[in-house]
Amino acid sequence: MLWFSFFFLVVQFVSASTSNQWSDMVEKHSWVGIPAGWRHEAAAPASHVFNIKIGLKQQGIEELIENLMEISDPTHVRYAQHLSREEANAFMAPHPDSIVAVDEWLEFHGIDPSSAQRSRAGDWITVTVSVEQAEKMLGTKYDVYKHGSSGERVVRTLSYSLPQQLHAHIDVVSPTTYFSTLKTMQDINTLETDRRPLNDEVTRALPGTAAAVPSTCNTMITPTCLRDLYNTSSYVPSAVGSNQIGIAGYLDQFANFADLQTFFKAFRKDAVGSSFTIIQVNGGGNDQTDPGIQANTDIQYSTGIVFPTQNIFYSTGGSPPFTPDSQNPTNLNSPYLDLLTFLLGQETVPQTLLTSYGDDEQTVPFDYATKVCQILATFGSLGTTVVFTSGGSGCPFVTAVGATTSINPEVAFRSSGGGFSNYFSTPSYQKSAVSSFLANLGSINAGLFNKSGRAYPDVAAQGQGLQVILGGRTNSHQSALGFINPLIYSTASFGFNDITTGSNPGCGTAGFSAGVGWDPVTGLGTPNFLALQGLV
Repeated sequence: MLWFSFFFLVVQFVSASTSNQWSDMVEKHSWVGIPAGWRHEAAAPASHVFNIKIGLKQQGIEELIENLMEISDPTHVRYAQHLSREEANAFMAPHPDSIVAVDEWLEFHGIDPSSAQRSRAGDWITVTVSVEQAEKMLGTKYDVYKHGSSGERVVRTLSYSLPQQLHAHIDVVSPTTYFSTLKTMQDINTLETDRRPLNDEVTRALPGTAAAVPSTCNTMITPTCLRDLYNTSSYVPSAVGSNQIGIAGYLDQFANFADLQTFFKAFRKDAVGSSFTIIQVNGGGNDQTDPGIQANTDIQYSTGIVFPTQNIFYSTGGSPPFTPDSQNPTNLNSPYLDLLTFLLGQETVPQTLLTSYGDDEQTVPFDYATKVCQILATFGSLGTTVVFTSGGSGCPFVTAVGATTSINPEVAFRSSGGGFSNYFSTPSYQKSAVSSFLANLGSINAGLFNKSGRAYPDVAAQGQGLQVILGGRTNSHQSALGFINPLIYSTASFGFNDITTGSNPGCGTAGFSAGVGWDPVTGLGTPNFLALQGLV
């Protein structure tokens, strides 16, 4: 019987050691109070089921970023030699020890690791858990919070922890302390209903007019205006069979096929009959009876400019309204994160990805922001240009696009986002341009921004008075479009129209002013396509 007693003691010791291993909790992230704009509504039901994403540390992320900077540098011998999918996955893959540690942690909490969904590179693990399970795993308490202006409800926590040994293996867990949702970001785009609609005949430039830009473009923008302003009118896209533009669609906003044809008949007659592809992600819908102003703006202007290049609209579900007594499984993750991880799991990714949503950096947990930025670096390594509006885009691996208004000359739009990141340092490709700006700025706004932060925007484009078809009718809408690559800060920097007038006041200050060279309102300026062609 001695052997049995010894075996029993060993089992007890191992069990106690394992329990202690996962009970030594250390905080990962917390907020001092409830983020602005949100209020506590109720405790999340313990039996409510949802998905959590576990972002594992990528063992080669620093090397991936080093590669990205080399292949994006037009003076480097490896310029434009993008990584293959297999090479990128090798950099993104977690260390085998990380996989073992996380799997053991899941098993301890009654989750079968084989039931987890894993990304192609293995750096993301998605598991379905109850609120009760998640609270035990993360040493936290989940509650329902409501956003005042949008009315959106989400399940979030003000802090979460991980076992100490997992801090070396896990970058981020979501959803936890990241409160902002795409609905709360939507305010960067607003509908203007007081403008007289135009049509193609009104906006067509008269032969011989200065710069061939119609005077009506001073207040109302169409594809003709943009093509004339940025010198693309005579350009015929090549490689249309292989090139693709991807457009992020969220919030049950759907791009409408019929409205696109009406838009083409009014503003781009040679494109009539062409269309776009819809890919539904994470339960995203496609209700053609309920088009959205943001979705229609994005698809109409992308197709209106790049026709006949193929456009793909990614209708992405996620973050639905939460009903506290609901017992149905639902995904309360950020649909933004869901789309990015979905795209990285595909065989091919569009060469350009456009997103018209932004966020205030200080509302985003640093661990979450860092992980998302690493994902965006991966897209660049694969050869995809990621373009964002400048409303909070401090990530160094996207092109942030500011806004202008008027013509002859274009001036900075007062609502153009711009500034300096507190999370990410100034990347090497823009140090020279930003240093010149700071030297001329002197002591203006001293102490109110991080001089050593990633500066944005990178470029700019028209952002006010865009003509959009919605439900068969013409509206005006604010938006911004653009292009990215570290190339623009070096050999292609002369391919932009420098915007030297205007400012972006805010936060009780006069903001920053546009000026000669790069500035944090319009970046390097607006594109001169033919000049860029020659430089690139």
